[in-house]
Formats: sequence, C-alpha cells, structure tokens
Amino acid sequence: MEIPRPQSKQPFPAHAKKVFKGILFDVYQWEQEMFDGTKAIFERVKRADTVIVFPVLPDGRIILTKQEQPGSAPFIAGAGGRMEEGEEPEVSAQREMLEETGYEAQEMVLWNAQQPVGKVDWAVYAFIAKGLKKVADLNPDAGEKIELYPVTFDEFLKIATQENFAEREIVPFILAALADPEKKEELRKLFSPN
Repeated sequence: MEIPRPQSKQPFPAHAKKVFKGILFDVYQWEQEMFDGTKAIFERVKRADTVIVFPVLPDGRIILTKQEQPGSAPFIAGAGGRMEEGEEPEVSAQREMLEETGYEAQEMVLWNAQQPVGKVDWAVYAFIAKGLKKVADLNPDAGEKIELYPVTFDEFLKIATQENFAEREIVPFILAALADPEKKEELRKLFSPN
C-alpha cells in the first residue's frame, strides 16, 4: 500500500539551500522578504521520517515498550524508529516492530500520519499491527534497552496521558477518546485484534 507523505504546514521554498548535514538533522536556510520589504534569513531543519507501531495481541492487549536510551530518562512507547532512506512507511513499520518486539503482523492499519512540528520537516506514521506472530527474539539497536509491556486498551489510554509516554503525536487522539464516549468506542474498535 502506498501511503502519501503528509505535507508540512511550513514547506521549504524552492530556493532553500542545505547549509549543514548532520547525523540526525539537516539545516536549510533561505532569504525571505518581510512585510515591510526588508529581507531576513529563515531556517528549518529536516530529519528522517519515523514510524510508530502499536501491535495488538490476539487477546486484545496492546504491546507497548519500556525503553532506556543513553542520555534519556526511561520512557514508555510503541515500537518504532527512523525510516531508512527510500523505505516505504509500512515496510519500515514491519521492520521496526520485528526488531523491537520479535513479532510480525499480517495486517498494518495506518492510524495517523502527520508532520507534528512546524519548524521541522519530519513525518510520523502511526500504525496498529494485527494478526501477530512471534518469529524472533528482540533485536534492539546498541543504544536501546527494551522490555515488552503488554497492556489492556484502558491501561493504554491511561499510560498515553502520562509524562513518560514518548509518542506525543497521538496524545490528542487519546484525549479526545477520553472526553467523548463515541470516539472512545471508535478507537476501541480500531484497536480490536481482528
């Protein structure tokens, strides 16, 4: 399935130039005319797009991860990470889920795709994985300690509002579900195992 990349609310102009290439971020600058006719240098950064996956076990529990990474406080997240150059979002989601959980999925449901930060060209794709099959042990990167943390749907909603939950992009959907019983039921159905 081809998934279109979400558009930025602040796209790069055609004349933007890359002025720095980093490991995670590239910096672009361009001259911009102001309302009073003066000119100023504007700047944005670009980074690799990422995927988040919420695998759903046959019993309905959602697999979250408890993670530690060097230089960061421990956090709770879905499985996921950076997409490789040229990789499609669904392929990246399957790869990241396999590495971080040991599961493969028969079905990847796109939950949301967005560019969450105005000054950063960065798309985030959130998937719900169904039809899981355990095929391998966890294979995290050298800079990751990962423990699987299966939770019920209601536990997931509670955890997603806590400060140590890393997937900030989906929090508005969780809050909407907590505030509106109809949206909560729609979300519960989306996270059903079949």
